[in-house]
Amino acid sequence: MDTLELLELIEKGEDSQTQFKERFGSIDSLAAEICAFSNSNGGNIIVGVSDDGEITGLDKEEIHKLNEWVSSTCSQKIDPQVNVTTQNIKYLDRIVMVISVPMGPNKFYIANGKDIWVKVGADKRRAKREEIQRLLQSSGHLYAGEIPVDDTNLSDFDIDLFKSFYEHRMLEALEELDIPLEKILFNLKLMADGKLTLAGLLVFGKKPQEKKPQFVIKAVSFSGNSPDVDEYKDSRDINGSISKIFEGGRSFLINNIRKIQKDQHFDTTGILEIPLIALEEALINAIVHRNYFISSNIRIFVFDNRVEIISPGALPNTVSVESMKVGIHIERNPIIVSMLKDIENIPYRGIGTGVQRILRECENAKITVDFIEEKDNEQFKVIFYRN
Repeated sequence: MDTLELLELIEKGEDSQTQFKERFGSIDSLAAEICAFSNSNGGNIIVGVSDDGEITGLDKEEIHKLNEWVSSTCSQKIDPQVNVTTQNIKYLDRIVMVISVPMGPNKFYIANGKDIWVKVGADKRRAKREEIQRLLQSSGHLYAGEIPVDDTNLSDFDIDLFKSFYEHRMLEALEELDIPLEKILFNLKLMADGKLTLAGLLVFGKKPQEKKPQFVIKAVSFSGNSPDVDEYKDSRDINGSISKIFEGGRSFLINNIRKIQKDQHFDTTGILEIPLIALEEALINAIVHRNYFISSNIRIFVFDNRVEIISPGALPNTVSVESMKVGIHIERNPIIVSMLKDIENIPYRGIGTGVQRILRECENAKITVDFIEEKDNEQFKVIFYRN
């Protein structure tokens, strides 16, 4: 980072990846800041700058002491250890230190032997239980689908749907096995401790939303191009197992976008203005790859000029929008993914080609599509623009 880049960063002000500090009063406070950045998306701590962006600078003794604190913090005050870089930048007669903290690959990180800090905008706070689970998930140490769901048992399980799945996968009837059903479900990570796991409930549950009401699809067709309206063209809460909410979401999209005539005969029904394959891929990806540690719903918004499919959760670590377009993917919910490959009428292949299919179908149909990751809002959008 050169002086010009530093000044531009300061001019923009503090945000979730930039923090100003005139000085650190203790090594513990430094550890808390580095911990928060490591548990979040990384960023820069600029020391020698006031909260309002005034460059106050550090003297040589302060820089020496801060370097010692940084070294001790990274090796002794944060667990697991982190690696940061420091840079001293001179502006006029003043020197500031930029501490660059990468996003941590081994979340979660604990500061001072007790606190798990996360960034919230320009501030930080101690992580809540749900956030700790999400931190573990991001580093591959915990999967939401494996967690048992309280107040569930085998009576909540759709055995007929499971039989169809099992026979499709194993090419043999479930009744032919001399193994208790509970044992089979335990081996498939669909049950644990006598309860359905989240994967078991969502994929094979009779009424999953009775136990987990947040995992619905909220679908709304708006008049105009803004959600700030009093009346809707259509609005539905789509409930059921994953196969049912996929079918419900698919039907909503088909019913609320136009059919157009291209090369078809004039008395045919026409084709959807947005390719159905692209819509299906975006919808099933929202269901399969959403973050189930976030207590929120998938949303389908149809506006006059666009269609948005929004899923809770930013992209997993190491995945970016650009890498996703070339087929790079990480399975956030591997148990759910492994089940859906053998569920009838679910167009999910699990090989990372869904986004490429969306792009190809939209290009052929001359439809513009955007993929937008909103890290601060912890959500991912696929937006199809209507002609």
